[in-house]
Amino acid sequence: MKKADMGIALYLLAAVIFFIIPIPSVLLDVMLTINIAIALIVLMNALFVTEVLDMSFFPTLLLFTTIFRISLNVSSTRLILNTGDPGNVVRTFGEFVGGNDLIIGAIIFVVMILIQLIVINKGSERVSEVTARFTLDAMPGKQMAIDADLNTGVISEKQARERRDKIQQESSFFGAMDGATKYVKGDATVGIIITLINMVGGLAMGMTRQGLAIGDALNQYGILTIGDGLVSQIPSLLISLATGILVTKASKEADFGDTLIRQLFGIPKVLYIVGIVLIFLGITTPLEILLFVPMGIVFLVVGRSVDGSISMEAIEEEVDMAEEQAEEIRRPENVVSLLQVDPIELEFGYGIIPLADVNQGGDLLDRVVMIRRQIALELGTVVPIIRLRDNIQLNPNQYIIKIKGIQVTEGEILFDHYMAMNPGFVEEEISGIPTFEPSFHLPALWITEGQRERAESLGYTVVDPPSIIATHLTEVIRTHIDELLSRQDVQNLINNIKEAQPTLVDDLIPKLLGVGEVQKILQNLLREGISIRDLLTIFETLADHAATTRDTDVLTEYARQSLKRAISSKYFPANEVTSVITLDPKIEQDIMGSVKQTEQGAYLTLDPEKTKAIMASLETEVAKLENLGKNAIIITSPIVRMYFKKLTEDYFKDLIVVSYNEVESNIELQSVGMVSLS
Repeated sequence: MKKADMGIALYLLAAVIFFIIPIPSVLLDVMLTINIAIALIVLMNALFVTEVLDMSFFPTLLLFTTIFRISLNVSSTRLILNTGDPGNVVRTFGEFVGGNDLIIGAIIFVVMILIQLIVINKGSERVSEVTARFTLDAMPGKQMAIDADLNTGVISEKQARERRDKIQQESSFFGAMDGATKYVKGDATVGIIITLINMVGGLAMGMTRQGLAIGDALNQYGILTIGDGLVSQIPSLLISLATGILVTKASKEADFGDTLIRQLFGIPKVLYIVGIVLIFLGITTPLEILLFVPMGIVFLVVGRSVDGSISMEAIEEEVDMAEEQAEEIRRPENVVSLLQVDPIELEFGYGIIPLADVNQGGDLLDRVVMIRRQIALELGTVVPIIRLRDNIQLNPNQYIIKIKGIQVTEGEILFDHYMAMNPGFVEEEISGIPTFEPSFHLPALWITEGQRERAESLGYTVVDPPSIIATHLTEVIRTHIDELLSRQDVQNLINNIKEAQPTLVDDLIPKLLGVGEVQKILQNLLREGISIRDLLTIFETLADHAATTRDTDVLTEYARQSLKRAISSKYFPANEVTSVITLDPKIEQDIMGSVKQTEQGAYLTLDPEKTKAIMASLETEVAKLENLGKNAIIITSPIVRMYFKKLTEDYFKDLIVVSYNEVESNIELQSVGMVSLS
């Protein structure tokens, strides 16, 4: 058995023995001294402990100290009634602390009992009850917060487990404290009863056994009884105080002494006011001037000292910060931070800063947040953080957009102007500065605020500069969203769906496909503007077909076919006949005949002249649709779709290629042309 375990066992065993076996007054003195020391240790620990859970066994400790103290109370009662000599400690408390006067000692004892019962214990009991209830009510929210941090990768599984354990410990501790405060209340009540019993018993023993007069018996045994009550109630009061301190600690991780002093004497203005008030009272009222004026001066001096300390701390913090920044620059490994590449950057000249500065009324930051929300709803993926920064090397009204540190596009705006675009049906022209809309490169005009209402009344589409930048940024993100989808993003998506569909995810990843392969499939879908928001359908399709093939291009086609409702609603409006282009079956045969399979995937070996002829025919047919003001959509057989898309993507970036299996049966299509070699 460990020494600590043996000590606790002896402590409790001694309490039980003291109830049964009479002990000599010398041993009682030792035990009472130990009891006072333990009470002081408990109080100091409660005062200076940095976190309440560091005293998680306090409710049990409260029970141990209470039973030990009551056992000593019983032993001292036995000695008082039996021998009239309970030892030096009890006698000293009765004569010295109680003033060797029965009435004074009784009053002191009653006052201590009232303080303990009405003030400390009643407040501690209420605080414990409320804290326990609030802690239990907050548990579900804390658990959800931990799960959210775990799912987003902010904390590890080990950290999540530690936080959950801490929440359980807190709820158990405050729940136990709610009940443990009843020990203190019961201890004070028992102290009153034992004291009354001692008083009556001592009076009876003195008169019947020793033949003392009632006054002598009352004086002799009364003083000893009061001493016994005081020597028990002082440690009990200390334990009650420790209980109150522990349950009222608002900050769970703070140095109590420093925090208390800082909160009381940390504001110089408060100390100045108190000092002036004390001096005023000392001078203008009959209060003792030699007491109030010096005390007021002390507060003024302390306030001045605190004010100086705060100023020095501010200067020291500023110096330390400057030194840290300088040290950071001097560090050889500081270049590591320069290797970080932001996924998306929007850099702008100083003339655009007001649009991004909230203090100047700019709402560009809010628009960036809305862009991320819009893309998440539209394509089902999370856009990385978009970095906004000014660049003095740019023209004042110029901005550039970078993807992974490389500029992909740029634009320029006129501050305090609006961009007006003719939708195609406005005949009357307005004056303005000719320009091009940066997102779609459409002709437009820069107009002033005064021209805005007239342009809108004529039918022009009028947009403000922040909307131009936001629209341009949105289109760039849509175009490059497949590049921005990282493996970690895919893992986060997998974790999210795993909460609701653990069986599906466990069946697919990593048993059939790795995270990298799932990433390639999702990138293929995003590259053609297909939303991956319905991950459940995508994963179920992959789980059905990944057992037969791990070709990510083929699996992408299976996923597209399972998403045909979404594809149909995206490209083919309901209750309308959609004009499309078809592909000559002979060209489809030529394409399939030129497909070569390798371990790295399939590729086309189509004759360059034939490819050129196909592209020329396709260009002619696409022009027909564009002249009608419609999207260029071409329908192919399922097996050819992905190869034809790869063949055309370098020539027609916005060409929509759909297979027959990706069109709902209720969609009406009309062929307005066929791509052929004839």
